[in-house]
Amino acid sequence: MNVRKFVAKTSREALHMVRNELGEDAVILSNRKLGEDVEIVAVPHAELAGLEKAREAAPPKQPAVRAVAAAAREEVVPAAQPAVEPAASMQQQQGILSEIKSMRDMLQDQLACLAWSDMQQRQPQKTQLLRDLLNAGFSPALSRQLLERMPADGDMNWMRLVLENNLRVAEAEDDVVVRGGVYALVGPTGVGKTTTTAKLAARAVVRYGAEQVALITTDSYRIGAYEQLRIYGKILGVEVHAVRDTEDLRLTLSALKRKHLVLIDTIGMGQRDGRVPGQSEMLDACGAKRLLLLNATSGGDTLDDVVNTYGGAGVIGCIATKLDEAVTLGAVLDVLIRRKLQLHYIANGQRVPEDLHEVNREYLLHRAFKPGARASAFVVNELEFPAVMGGMAKTTAGRIEYAF
Repeated sequence: MNVRKFVAKTSREALHMVRNELGEDAVILSNRKLGEDVEIVAVPHAELAGLEKAREAAPPKQPAVRAVAAAAREEVVPAAQPAVEPAASMQQQQGILSEIKSMRDMLQDQLACLAWSDMQQRQPQKTQLLRDLLNAGFSPALSRQLLERMPADGDMNWMRLVLENNLRVAEAEDDVVVRGGVYALVGPTGVGKTTTTAKLAARAVVRYGAEQVALITTDSYRIGAYEQLRIYGKILGVEVHAVRDTEDLRLTLSALKRKHLVLIDTIGMGQRDGRVPGQSEMLDACGAKRLLLLNATSGGDTLDDVVNTYGGAGVIGCIATKLDEAVTLGAVLDVLIRRKLQLHYIANGQRVPEDLHEVNREYLLHRAFKPGARASAFVVNELEFPAVMGGMAKTTAGRIEYAF
């Protein structure tokens, strides 16, 4: 086995040497202090992979063959005859591989903790920025990539500028109210689709008149769904239609083709609901473009899951809702930046149409890093930071290209 030793002044430098020489998947067997230096013993991942493949490709042991043959002849294998090779030896190999993998994960976590502790001592400003990003709700994946590219004199102003440059916002010519057409508002239950539909319709009515706007609902499941949209339509003076399937929607849109703007309020379904793909197919079949609504109060992993389910070629952008209820905005901004989604509007209340606003990047970043009114159990403090970042080191998502 090709076992290699690496010696450096710090664990971070030694780990860097391991990765350069043996790759990111190198298996670390041990690490220890050698006077003022650090020694790491490691092997290439391919070495262990080769052992595993050899074990899987090995032919069955003779005892198993003899037992099957004896059973077929209704014979009994004499107990006094020992097996040619005890099966325990293969179990021992599996155990050794399992222990090596466990040691590798444990040592990588320890080395990551040491690296972050070293960074805290040598670059306190950078670690403070990283804590600010994490406590604002931004993901470790995005935070690490930003800090890796940050210049030596970088600060929070640099960080905000980079985030602002990478937050895609719809230009004036992309405004759905101005461009017109057929748009469906999609997203999970409770994200505010019906209210946002009414807000967009109100904007269009003010600009183009009630006769140029129509509303459609596909929600025939939720009690009062059509009635709620009908009330908004009555207040605004616009037509409201209810449809049940693809053909019904196609016929209704054909009758409304002269309208400047047609907005479709869809059924609220969780991202795990199996009906979501069918709804997307119906909207695509009828030529309706989709606006995905993202709840700013949701966690980043939930928002990622929503984008995975509801996203697709038919989604032209997003509307962030419930900003007034969100304690931090980092999670929703992080998902928008990492997934390169275009933000069209932000919504921060129930009033129609007052609580729908055009996007102000500077305001959003100010809100994202605004200190909370009181301490939170979810805030990472000074002492917890190395352990948290060490544990997150091996869960980093794939790298993304950003504009710096």
